[in-house]
Amino acid sequence: MARLLLITGACNGFLTVALGAFAAHALRPRVAPDLYTVFQTGVEYHSIHALALLALGNLALHHPSRALHWSGGLMSAGILLFCGSLYLVALTGSRSLGIITPFGGGALLLGWLSLIVAIWRLRPGAPSSSK
Repeated sequence: MARLLLITGACNGFLTVALGAFAAHALRPRVAPDLYTVFQTGVEYHSIHALALLALGNLALHHPSRALHWSGGLMSAGILLFCGSLYLVALTGSRSLGIITPFGGGALLLGWLSLIVAIWRLRPGAPSSSK
C-alpha cells in the first residue's frame, strides 16, 4: 500500500507541473481570465493533494492501516473529480461540468478525515496493525 501511495503521489506531482506549465504557456492566451483562474485552482488543489499522497505513503511505510488506505483512495478520487472537473470546465467552457466538483471536494474532505482517524489510532513506538 505504501508503495502505491508514493507512486500515485509522485505521478500526481508530475501532472501538476505539466498541467501548470500547459496552463501558463498554452492555455492562458486562449481562454477567458475567469476560466484560467478555474484551471489554476485545479492545479493548486492537485499539487497540495499530490504532496499529501506522498506524506500518506511515507506514513504508511511505518504505520500501515486501513484508514491510510482509505485516505489515499479518497484523496485520489477527489483529485480526479474535483481537479478534473475544474480542468474540464476551463478547457471546454461548459460550466455545467462544475456539478461534479462538489463530489470531488467531498472526497477530499473525507480523505483528510480518514487521515485524522489514522493519526488518532497511531501507537507511539510501534507500527500499527491493519486497523
